[in-house]
Amino acid sequence: MIRRFPFVSRNQQPLSARHPALLQRWEKSKISCALWAPSSSVRSLAASTIAGNGSDDDPSLSDNRQLERVDVQRSDGEVRWRYYKGFPDRHQELPTYVRQLGPAVLANPHINKGTAFLWSERERFHLRGLLPARMVSMEDQTDRVVEEFREGAWDKAARDPNDEMVSAGLTPDNIRKWEYLTGIQGQNETLYYRVLLDNFEEMASVVYTPTVGWACLNFSRMFRVARGMYFSSRDKGHMVSIAYNWPSHEVDAIVVTDGSRILGLGDLGMNGMGISIGKLDLYVAAAGFHPARVLPCVMDVGTNNDKLLEDKNYLGLSQRRLEGEEYLQVMDEFVAAVKARWPKVIIQFEDFRTEYASKLLERYRHHHLCFNDDIQGTAATALAGIYAGLAAMDKPYSDIRHLRFVVCGAGSAGMGVVLWLCKAMERHGADPEEAARNFWILDADGLMTTARGDSFDETTRRFARPEGGDGLNDGANVEEVVTKIRPEVLLGLSGAGRIWSPETITALAEGTERPLIFPMSNPSHKSECSAEDAAKYAEGRGIFASGSPFDDVTYKGKVLPSNQSNNLYVFPGLALGAKLCQATLVTDGMIMAASEALASCNHPEDLVKGRIYPGLSDVRSISARVAAAVMRQAHSEGIASHPKAVAVMDREARDDDDDEQADGEEEDDKKRTLLERYILNQMYYPAYTPLAYVPPGVLE
Repeated sequence: MIRRFPFVSRNQQPLSARHPALLQRWEKSKISCALWAPSSSVRSLAASTIAGNGSDDDPSLSDNRQLERVDVQRSDGEVRWRYYKGFPDRHQELPTYVRQLGPAVLANPHINKGTAFLWSERERFHLRGLLPARMVSMEDQTDRVVEEFREGAWDKAARDPNDEMVSAGLTPDNIRKWEYLTGIQGQNETLYYRVLLDNFEEMASVVYTPTVGWACLNFSRMFRVARGMYFSSRDKGHMVSIAYNWPSHEVDAIVVTDGSRILGLGDLGMNGMGISIGKLDLYVAAAGFHPARVLPCVMDVGTNNDKLLEDKNYLGLSQRRLEGEEYLQVMDEFVAAVKARWPKVIIQFEDFRTEYASKLLERYRHHHLCFNDDIQGTAATALAGIYAGLAAMDKPYSDIRHLRFVVCGAGSAGMGVVLWLCKAMERHGADPEEAARNFWILDADGLMTTARGDSFDETTRRFARPEGGDGLNDGANVEEVVTKIRPEVLLGLSGAGRIWSPETITALAEGTERPLIFPMSNPSHKSECSAEDAAKYAEGRGIFASGSPFDDVTYKGKVLPSNQSNNLYVFPGLALGAKLCQATLVTDGMIMAASEALASCNHPEDLVKGRIYPGLSDVRSISARVAAAVMRQAHSEGIASHPKAVAVMDREARDDDDDEQADGEEEDDKKRTLLERYILNQMYYPAYTPLAYVPPGVLE
């Protein structure tokens, strides 16, 4: 609700009637609406603050951004400024009454300024944390709008021969679909999620990878409506208070990133918010989280991406990334703040760079309900694919202990997968040393061996091969390693693009009847090989699974499935199971249960064809099975605390034959367990419901 001051009506009077003296001065000096800066030092200080380097304790300094330009009278050089001698100039708006706070202000087009809200206004109207850290002027916003009007983001990308997403095969139609769906989401979330749920298999690649990569690259440029919360290092000491600017008292899930390693695109800084938004769209569509109870977050600690630091449209802090203890202190405060505001929330850490991903996971996982999707979700999905691959060859899961793996990529995701596969081998009887001997790991410098001494961390050192062992020296390339070792599985999590040559794939196929070829890097152009190359050079015998989608391939008249080993199979169900049973932690046992549940979703007739991941047309059934396995494991470990969920699991254990089904249930329902039906009933379903007006303060 907006109400102008009573004297605003004076604007309807001629300027000469309102301020004759001001009109006289205006005609004399040709005053513009430019603003006054008392000195170059103040202008410099304001500019540095707006870039994120100013003192958070004095937000008025950054408000001086509005005092940067001067206008000098041409005749005598006299400086004029806003409200000169107590009069507003004729372009100066008089104050407006605002009776709203927080998101309601941003949703009101009559008063919303977007990223141009002053720091003092952000504090007064509870907007801190609801907008990116950088404050811009209206002139900056105007320039960005005009630039986008004259040349869209896609047209600009198409002119750049080095644009990553164009080279990845992204098309204008992908962008058109993403922009259209985003527009629907901003206007009608219920309709948006209904459409996404009913057409999930078709639309998943638009709202998630690979299109979400483009959305992240262009996040600042395409910024329209603020979604989620934007924490930054300048908020240190205030994060608990800022968390209360979010209007919902109930948040079930948070996805947070620091933007340091978005997909395979590198450091995108605050633009990484796009991945948090995309992930939570899948929480809602695939796992039935309520859209009002999920919260995308970004922790803006700066960026080391020089291109972003020089980009006038970038909305994040224009500073180098925090490091070391200073970085950990900011992350500690964030976790403490959201846990204080929403004690039962599950936190998913997303796309943190290798130096901190494992460190943060170990720092919080034993005390808080959280997981890292790049480490644990990727590993669980990969293991499910390996299990299904064994099943496709009529082999038991226990045979995983006899498989040999060549792995390209020793980052957080790569090592997370390796460690998880080792745990699976140990689960099936291998000792830790035996399991470690089944891996040959290559980083950017080639094969990792003991010749590198103490350059590895303790976790990675365990997998270093003996120098000269198997006739391989430190730094050997992937083709040499595959030719010498003849592994059964080739895994890629390097993000290095097409590094598996035809000779590499041919050598792999020569050593085993059904090679498992898993180029899991995202997005598509970062994949280590294409589906076509895998089919051609493995002579149609391989089982292929990639991180980003590829079309099925026809080889010698036979259709070969291009499986997608995508985390979306695991993380929505994992989070849902932990939330519904109110688990206190996410344990290794729960993630192992998720892997095995996903592998069990495949139908025998699909496995025969080499299809090792289920179709996404009924994604909620997959999430329900994964969630059920997670809940049972949590209950068996004694960390499930929700009374109703525990009662359902106890009843299921007592009445395993599931005979108590109501007449008229569909055949699909009869195949589901009691717990799976309970989970499906708890899921949010997007449908229009009757509305009832409730006055403010009632039922709150």
